[in-house]
Amino acid sequence: MLTQSYNVVQPGPDIPRTGAGATGSVPGMSDAAHADRLLTTLGPWMAGQRWYAAKGGTPSLTLVSELTDEVAGVGIRTLFLLDDAPTGAVLYQVPLTVRSAPEPGLDAAVVTDLDGELYLDAPHDPAYAQWLLGRIEADGEAIGPVRGARVLSGEQSNTSIICETEQSGTVIAKVFRVLHDGDNPDVTTQRALSAAGSARVPRTFGALRGEWPDTAQPDGVAHGHLAFAQEFLPGLDDAWRVALGAARSGASFADAADRLGAALAEVHTTLADAMPTESAGPDQVDAAVATMRGRLATAASEVPDIAEHADAIAAVYDRAATIPWPVLQRIHGDLHLGQVLAAPEPRGWVFLDFEGEPLRPMPERSRPDVALRDVAGMLRSFDYVAGALAHDEDPVDTGSWAEEARNAFLDGYGRASGADLRSHRALLDAFELDKAVYEVVYEARNRPTWVGIPVAAVARLVARAS
Repeated sequence: MLTQSYNVVQPGPDIPRTGAGATGSVPGMSDAAHADRLLTTLGPWMAGQRWYAAKGGTPSLTLVSELTDEVAGVGIRTLFLLDDAPTGAVLYQVPLTVRSAPEPGLDAAVVTDLDGELYLDAPHDPAYAQWLLGRIEADGEAIGPVRGARVLSGEQSNTSIICETEQSGTVIAKVFRVLHDGDNPDVTTQRALSAAGSARVPRTFGALRGEWPDTAQPDGVAHGHLAFAQEFLPGLDDAWRVALGAARSGASFADAADRLGAALAEVHTTLADAMPTESAGPDQVDAAVATMRGRLATAASEVPDIAEHADAIAAVYDRAATIPWPVLQRIHGDLHLGQVLAAPEPRGWVFLDFEGEPLRPMPERSRPDVALRDVAGMLRSFDYVAGALAHDEDPVDTGSWAEEARNAFLDGYGRASGADLRSHRALLDAFELDKAVYEVVYEARNRPTWVGIPVAAVARLVARAS
């Protein structure tokens, strides 16, 4: 499996504005005033996109670099834009196609019309899909040609294109919108699992890497993944919808949760064999616990109900800092029921989106971690199923549904991994509390009527741990 690299150059008077392989005249290549007007137009448009991180803000954009190319007479212009947002500077990848005339069916994709050139949100343009897959290699052979393409709706931090290809069937190409220096764990982790023959992730085809100027790097250049292509599994519900449907109808989810726990254990075992592991030394433990305490301080300052439990929560963290930790390994990093697909047996549960928390620095997301963090994330997700139903217009009393699912999930994980989770209960409690505290802050800021779900979990966890 090969990873194609593509150099992104910083535009300047001595650097041509065409990428490798470009031919002919590329639309959209004009003067600095034109570029300034384009950035002015892009700001308001970006603010309305789901992947724009500083929700409610107004982008303050600087062009860091760009990649330009052409396919079948359509200009491909990928901008790397630094947004100096109040919440922190973020580097975005904004690919555009440039056409000289309207294209049937693409009116909604038009971002702006400048000097007679139509700039389109590239993932919605089939020409971009053809270009992108032409630069991602699958086992030494091209994935395309592309017969049709459409953007997957509902994503938050990235943009995925569903491509019908002649050689590789249906492929999903994920375009990473927020860029960081370093390999993206969504690519490296899933590639490792796929290469090991695991059916617990979609088959991976390849990735596109790039580089761009970055004064924070020793050599002034950052490197990272721009896009990733893998097998698309259509028509499958995610585990969240499956669990929600079961809970709403009063059906037990225990057998499914047991299999889900076993599937996660299988993923962790494969990753421990395929990727580096390391012992959890004092420095790693201290750093992880310090992060937990920092989140607790934020939550306690914003939510009085958490301030009431702050000392008890801190005691759980203190206890976790004094006990042995398991070997650290690559994990999912942001696991919940929405990150798992329910495929027909014998394949069963399939895991997605190993990117981790999107706005965390890339090196942090790629570090070995404790597998129990993924376990804790899934336990919290079962709790959210019950909480979501309690907030329905016609509330559903799930009773002991979530507790049964949680216990079954732990049974399946323990059986398949050979790990005695009861011996790690104190550490698992700390990770679950840390996740619930994170959720409290998120809900308080974004969905205040739901904050009671994680607050109740915090109270339950500290009571059990005391």
